[in-house]
Amino acid sequence: MDIKATADGTLLAEAPANEVVVIEGNHYFPQAALTIGVLRPSPKPYVCPWKGHAEYFDVTTPSRTLSDAAWAYPAPKHSAIERVGRDFTGYVAFDPVQVNVAIQGER
Repeated sequence: MDIKATADGTLLAEAPANEVVVIEGNHYFPQAALTIGVLRPSPKPYVCPWKGHAEYFDVTTPSRTLSDAAWAYPAPKHSAIERVGRDFTGYVAFDPVQVNVAIQGER
């Protein structure tokens, strides 16, 4: 089964389910799963109390830009990696209000 992230019919990311990390209901995709050119850095600051500093991205599709619709933890706290049970450094999650994340091939 694959997990796909799309917006306005544009594929943003796709990876086998075993490569995606789920944290607090959000699907974090490895960098290799991302579609090149769909993310633009955003200046939005955010610090999660248990994961650490996040970097945000605007998501671009051919029809519009979705502000702050993706984020990643470039250097998550070691305790967060231990809590999750897997290193998610640099993995990207998408805002479920703005981006559709769906499991493909699920029955």
